[in-house]
Amino acid sequence: MRLSEIIAPAQVVLPLEAADKWQAIATLLAHLRSVGGVAAGDERGLLDAVLERERSMSTGMEQGIAIPHAAVDGLERVVGCLGIVTRPEGLPFDCLDQQPAQFVVLLLIPRAQKLVHIRTLAEIARLLSRRELRERLLEAGGPREAHALLAAAEG
Repeated sequence: MRLSEIIAPAQVVLPLEAADKWQAIATLLAHLRSVGGVAAGDERGLLDAVLERERSMSTGMEQGIAIPHAAVDGLERVVGCLGIVTRPEGLPFDCLDQQPAQFVVLLLIPRAQKLVHIRTLAEIARLLSRRELRERLLEAGGPREAHALLAAAEG
């Protein structure tokens, strides 16, 4: 599944301002609610699911990428939000390489779609592992431009 199909331009937060990974996750989920990606009544339960998953093991990867996520009941399709941290020091996220995160992809995945879950995580990691794309995303003028860069990189 293509990241640009999961995340619409309105679901890109640029710049993402947060003090830590917990605030980043809450900010991205609140943004998703504000643009109609999730229902207001579902926000607390979804946040709890993502935070529980994050507490069990950090989703901070390498190369400035973090993919906080949770498999949840009641969703028909994968829902996501991309936050781009533009400040030079990045965002502390307990990444595998001990570096800060600059790209935080929040994913909510239907529990029944395990294969989609694995494929989506792999596709995000593959796409954002491209240094040139990461550099261009950090220089993007706004959410629409960042989304267009993602779509173009996916081919």
